[in-house]
Parts: sequence; C-alpha cells; structure tokens
Amino acid sequence: MQSNKNIAVLGAGTMGHGIAQLYAMSGYQVMLYDIDDAATQRGLVQIQTSLQHFADSGLIEKDTIQGILNNIQLTTSIQEAVSKASIITEAAPEILDLKYKLFQTIEAFASKDAIILSNTSSFAVEVLAQGIQHKNRFLITHFFNPAQIVPLVEIVANQESSPEIVSYIEHVMRVIGKEPVLLQKDKPGFIANRLQAALVREALHLLNEGVADAKSIDTAITAGPGFRWAFIGPLETTDFGGLDIWRNVLNNLSPTLNNADKAPELLDSLVENQHLGIKTGGGIYDYPENSVSQKTVRRDRQFLLLNKLKKEF
Repeated sequence: MQSNKNIAVLGAGTMGHGIAQLYAMSGYQVMLYDIDDAATQRGLVQIQTSLQHFADSGLIEKDTIQGILNNIQLTTSIQEAVSKASIITEAAPEILDLKYKLFQTIEAFASKDAIILSNTSSFAVEVLAQGIQHKNRFLITHFFNPAQIVPLVEIVANQESSPEIVSYIEHVMRVIGKEPVLLQKDKPGFIANRLQAALVREALHLLNEGVADAKSIDTAITAGPGFRWAFIGPLETTDFGGLDIWRNVLNNLSPTLNNADKAPELLDSLVENQHLGIKTGGGIYDYPENSVSQKTVRRDRQFLLLNKLKKEF
C-alpha cells in the first residue's frame, strides 16, 4: 500500500537507534531524530558499533557498512524528520504527556497518509490513541532490546486501526527481519513482558529466600528452560511434556509459587541504595570498571550467533 521508503525514528536512545539501524539495513531511508546533536551522534556511534558486530559475526559484509550508514540522516528537527516519512516510529521516554505532545507535533507536519507507530512498553494502546487525531493510522510496535538483534515485535492495534494498515505493518516488520506477533486483545505488558515479569518475580523470590545464589538461578534458566525456549515456547513445551503431567505439576507447584502484587523488598533495597545494575556498576551482580562494555559486546555477539543459527532451521 505504501511505495515511499522514507522512515522517521523519533528518539536515538536505547531503542531508537536499533530500530533505525534495522530499517537502514533493509534499504529504507531513515531520518533519526533527537533533541540535540549530542544525542543523535551517540545514537549513530551505537549503530556503527553494532554494524561492526554484525560484520564480525558474519551476518553482513564489512563493505556494506558504509552503505547502511548512508541510509541514515540525523536531525534535531521533528518537521524535517517526519515531513516525507511514510512510517514514523516514536521511541521517546515512557512519559505520557511527552508522548501526547510528540504525537501532536508529528501530526502537524506529517503526511496525511503517514503511519504512526509507538514503541511503548507500558501504555495501553487506547490510552496512547487518545493523543492521536488520525487513530486509523496508529499502532503499537513494541520492539525488544537490543532492537536490532532480538527478533520479536509485538503489534497492538487500537479499536479504530485500519486492518489494511495492520497487515501492511506486519509485512514491513517481516521485511526488516522481525518476527511480528499481533495481539488479539490489549493487555498491560502485552505478552512477552507479562511472561518475563512472572519469571523474574519468582527468580527474585528464590534469591531472597536463599534457595540459590544469583548465578545458579540464572544458570537454571539458560541451561534449562531457556535453552529450549529459543526454539519451542512454553506452551509447545507442555505438549511435548504431556498435558496430564503438566496438570499435576501446576496443581502441585501453584500453591507454593510467589504471588506478590508488588516488587520484593530485595529489589526495593537495591534500588534505594542506588545499586541499579550495569549503569551504576552493580545490582544483583557486581560490574567492575570497564567490564560492562565487554559484557555487552559478548552478549550481543551471542545473540547474533543465535539469530544466525535460528535462520538455518
């Protein structure tokens, strides 16, 4: 339905730069916006680093990197970013008033046919749609960090979203190498974050109860269920295990599982003491100086190799 291959990504931070990279790698012309030159330059540096990792992992040829970068133009003007775009992705911070103001500015300068997408991870689609005038052209496309690597995109339509546009965005997501999942009903946290939150809640509970240390709990997932989940999900896993067996497992375990309705005291204590994870040098684990960049590079290369392996099957 759209022949225009111009894309606008608003926000060059954690998610935005990865989304911009994805489009650029698929031949789209991308305008990457942020509030100042320093922010857009940081995003560009992250894209350059990521593309080098792609090349080192054998997923792209090194001599294609410059061509991909040439598909990206930086700007600090929303009008310049959106005026020619057929698809506009909002990747701004999770502040509702900020998103509403951004939507208002987008619609003031964008084409009447432009599709507006939000990368929100926490707001319901109908809440966001209240800030949109042309609701038929508005959807959520929820990417996962790092957006340029993790295949999943959750798509959430609002009540007035055009079915034709929903189908088109599903197609575009596949073109840029994603695995789109269309929600049939809006739900806080969508699908993946709800499942992930349930697992993290139980993991923190086990840690707090002294059942095992953090490394052992993580290994129990990466070497166990997580190993399987890269290829078969939890529901298919139950079919392989036998639904009769899983019924017994759930009947036996469910009464013992953590069912807290808020974050545990362990997490509250860490946050209150500014142990926030890699950004402060320590959280559940300690991160010595200079180790974070090394761990991030290692993580991303492992993810890339897993992506490569999955494509072979």
